[in-house]
Amino acid sequence: MTGNSPQISGTFSAYAISGREKASLVALPLREPEAEEIRVKVAYVGICGSDLHYYFEGANGSFVIREPLIPGHEVSGTIDLDPQGEHKIGAAVAIHPAQSGEGSKGLEGRPHLWHGVRYLGSAATSPHTQGALAQYIYVKRDMVRPLPRGVSLKLGALAEPLAVALHGVALAGALEGKSVLISGAGPIGLLAIVGARFAGAARITTTDIFDEPLARARSVGADEILNVKKSSLSTDSFDVVLECSRSLPAVNSAISAVARGGTIVQVGMIGRTSEGVDLGRIVTKELRFLGSFRFNDEMTLALALLQRYPELENCISHQFALSDAQQGFEMAKSAQLSGKVLISC
Repeated sequence: MTGNSPQISGTFSAYAISGREKASLVALPLREPEAEEIRVKVAYVGICGSDLHYYFEGANGSFVIREPLIPGHEVSGTIDLDPQGEHKIGAAVAIHPAQSGEGSKGLEGRPHLWHGVRYLGSAATSPHTQGALAQYIYVKRDMVRPLPRGVSLKLGALAEPLAVALHGVALAGALEGKSVLISGAGPIGLLAIVGARFAGAARITTTDIFDEPLARARSVGADEILNVKKSSLSTDSFDVVLECSRSLPAVNSAISAVARGGTIVQVGMIGRTSEGVDLGRIVTKELRFLGSFRFNDEMTLALALLQRYPELENCISHQFALSDAQQGFEMAKSAQLSGKVLISC
């Protein structure tokens, strides 16, 4: 092979999780994509909370690893082989990680809630839906999203988590002139700050239990930061709360901090139990409490905002090679030390 001609045969490396803290590099056969597939040479993959659950627990909630699973759904890369020639080889892209399931009555405009949706790097399906933590990935044609001019491959890996944050912001309703609390300054919380600002929030306060992520929150536009281990949130003070920490105590803090008649959007994935959550105050304060799951069509806006706000790269704190993926998972587990951790493939 010479020049930019793609490799047709051989093998490539992928990082597969086989159980709790059991993972290794595996060799997979390189093949030509089918007619409706595109082969993408992976550049960066972000480590998400669900990836951490799979690695450290062998399961993400009720989704248990039953066969080797390649994690990763926050991905950027370049077109490597397109049988139909629609995309130029080497073009920079992000990947929409969902393949739509069966349409459901009443949910026609919300395909992310349909039954049978397959998501990259998920053990929810059998066989598992393999993810992107590999040198190459094969995706359906409609999953490819070209990166806008000026958006680097590193920044492009934030398109999926930014879409998740934007979905939570959209569910909150109109934010113009409102006071917004972002609970949790992890990667999704940081991206939610930018989403809330774009939506017109008048003042954004961000809370966390560590100073380091709060410093990152300040760097991406939070007006006020508060370490809740050192200071207390005032009650009935915010029009909207975006709860991004996945912590049950933080949910109670959100219920206390939001104004009567206000809105809480639960963006961070929490467990099945609601034990200890002050459900009574949701009633007496007549709150809107909404769940936010993945995202719908917000990836288009996410790509536009990545172009508009290049400072979003401040959300990225660490980068590791594919061969050092284990170190990447260990770092991503530390909410104090890391923001978004990327694996370079």
